[in-house]
Order: sequence, then structure tokens, then C-alpha cells
Amino acid sequence: MTIIAAADGSALGNPGPAGWAWYIDDARWRCGGWKRGTNNQGELAAVLDLLRQTAHVDEPLHVLCDSQYVINSITKWMAGWKRKGWKKADGKPVLNVEVMKALDEAMRGRDVTFEWVKGHAGHALNEKADALANGASKAHASKQQPEAGPGFPGATAVGAGEDPAVPPAADGGAVPATTTKSADTSEPDLFSVGEPGSPGATGSRPGAPAAGPAIEELVVDLERSLLTDAVRRDRKQLTRLLDVRWRQVDTAGRTWTRRELGNSKASLAGVELEVLETRRLSDDVVLLLWRATSPGGASSLHSSIWQRTGDDWKQVYQQGTRQA
Repeated sequence: MTIIAAADGSALGNPGPAGWAWYIDDARWRCGGWKRGTNNQGELAAVLDLLRQTAHVDEPLHVLCDSQYVINSITKWMAGWKRKGWKKADGKPVLNVEVMKALDEAMRGRDVTFEWVKGHAGHALNEKADALANGASKAHASKQQPEAGPGFPGATAVGAGEDPAVPPAADGGAVPATTTKSADTSEPDLFSVGEPGSPGATGSRPGAPAAGPAIEELVVDLERSLLTDAVRRDRKQLTRLLDVRWRQVDTAGRTWTRRELGNSKASLAGVELEVLETRRLSDDVVLLLWRATSPGGASSLHSSIWQRTGDDWKQVYQQGTRQA
């Protein structure tokens, strides 16, 4: 009987406090994280830990994942990276190479299939994994350790350790002496379709823009990051995510500039984002329609316009309306 599991990652600030999780059911799940990591590293660690935890079973494994970067890394790009000595198409080293090597080893001899699912769209298993990963990142933001979970029955392997870029050995032992521990947080994007660094890849300007759902998923993830205090109070992050011409019309009708937002002490902690629609207006412009729900239950409707600027996506405009 096929084991169906969802794997997900989370990062507050990206990089920032990060978490990972996989979920099969209430009796079989696991999560963890680090004080500093990226969303991609969380996604990779979740799949690696799931593979290692289920290594002793004979049943096929079907992994639900909302990161095309992870799926494509394992199913499309990895063979080419190995042939090139773990180099990308542009000749640069593969990011998180030690994790990629561990994933390659964990996949050997396994019957594993992957399915992309749209994140934050009500898929039951994905929502469970997302909540666990997000909870792990929030725990690390509070300098606490999240509850690891029961894991998979009979498992002895360990999939993630203290360094998001370097997992422990498959048996939970020390990292091999040939490994250089270095947390790589220079990832160009959160979700990718084309091989990173190749023409047409998200975050790589030459060639046609990436097709498929990757760009919309990236924009949604960036929008969520703007609801976190870690990002809203970090001028560097706001400069990266908001265009210099950025304007916001809030639910009270007030207009904000990027500078004014950076000086604001208002907190959006606990606000939930529900995606209503993503619409590609052009190759370089995405309209995101979403609902914000506060911890007290009040909700508002928002429209955000994101535009590709060079290798980055920046929000240029947002408007909110109170919902009766």
C-alpha cells in the first residue's frame, strides 16, 4: 500500500528562523528547524527526513510538495548536476549541495513519486505539513525547540541536523570529515521551474520567463513574508520586496509609502492570508487577490501587484478593503 505524505518548509524573513515538516497522519509526522535558514532549505530537509524515516519499509512512497524547486531538483536536475561534478548549467556550484547529495543517496533503490500541490489551497495533508513547519520556524524565532513528533514507526535514521546546509549522516552520526559546514542562504528564489542559473529559470533574466505555477507560488510566499514582523521591521528586506514607488492604500483609506511602512511599529502577527486568485497580467506582472483574517476574526480583502524587476519580484501597489 502506497504511503502518502506531505512535506513542507517555512522561513520567517527568508533567510530567518526556519522550519520543516512532513505529515502522513496524526500518528506519523515529524518537524524541526533552525534559528536561521531559507524556505528552500526547509523544503529540502522535510523531504530528506521523510525519505530517511521511511527507508526501512517496502511500500511505495508518494510525496506531496508545493515546491517545484524541490521536485525538479530531485527528479530532473540531479542527474545532470552529478555528471557535471555537482555544478549547475552555468558552471556554478549547486546550492545546498550536501543536502542534495544526501537526497540522491536516500532515493537510491526507492519507489518514490512526487506530486506538486498548490500551497495554502486547502489540501488537507499539505495544510498539516505547512502548519507544523510554520510552527517550527516560529518556535525557533522564540528561541525554543518545537516538538519533534512521533516520526515513522521503526525508523532509526535522522534526516536533518543543526545546519540547514549540511545534514547529519544517514545513521544520525557525525557529518563526514570531507564536508565543509556552511549554511548557504544565497538562494535566488523560493520556487523554481527551470534549473537555477539556466536560461528561463525563475531568478534568471536571460531567456523567456518561467512557465507554470512557480511564479505565482513565489509571489504568494513573498506576500506572506510581508505579514511577518521580522520582515516589516527589517529595512533591508522591505527594500528588497517593495518597489521604490510602492504605495499602499490601507483599509482605513490611508496611503503609505515604503519609508512610512518601515517606520511603523504596527504588528500583523497572527494575521492569516487566504489566496483568492492569482492572475498573470503579463510575463513580468502578477495580480494577487487575497483575504486577511486577524486573530480576532476581522477580515479584509486585498489586491497586490507584483512586478519583476531584474532578477527580483517586488510589490508595487497594494490596496485593502474591510469586509463586512
